[in-house]
Amino acid sequence: MHGLGDRCAKEGRSFAERRCWLDVVEAKGNYNSVAGTVKETIGNLTGSTDWQTTGKEQHAKGESEIKAAEAKGYAEGTKDQVSGKIDNVVGAVTGDKSKEMSGKAQQESGKAQKELNS
Repeated sequence: MHGLGDRCAKEGRSFAERRCWLDVVEAKGNYNSVAGTVKETIGNLTGSTDWQTTGKEQHAKGESEIKAAEAKGYAEGTKDQVSGKIDNVVGAVTGDKSKEMSGKAQQESGKAQKELNS
């Protein structure tokens, strides 16, 4: 990925920025899936086995890219949810309201990201 995907994917980015990167990857997967289906259909209509094969391969590649983006998003959401829960509990135990609230926010952000990718 170049450009927007690279900028959005850097570690330490916010939920929205990571979601941006995942959207870019997923969009690429959707493009390959649809383009592959179109090529396969053209191959079926014209009897071209080359177009059929190329289309099937591109469609499969696109579906793989979509699934990979969803899995990565779910894993990142789980990580944020667990880290947030830890900070929330540590903040509550130590009386650090700021840590407790930021942990709760991170926990909710992780939960939302998991829901988007499940």
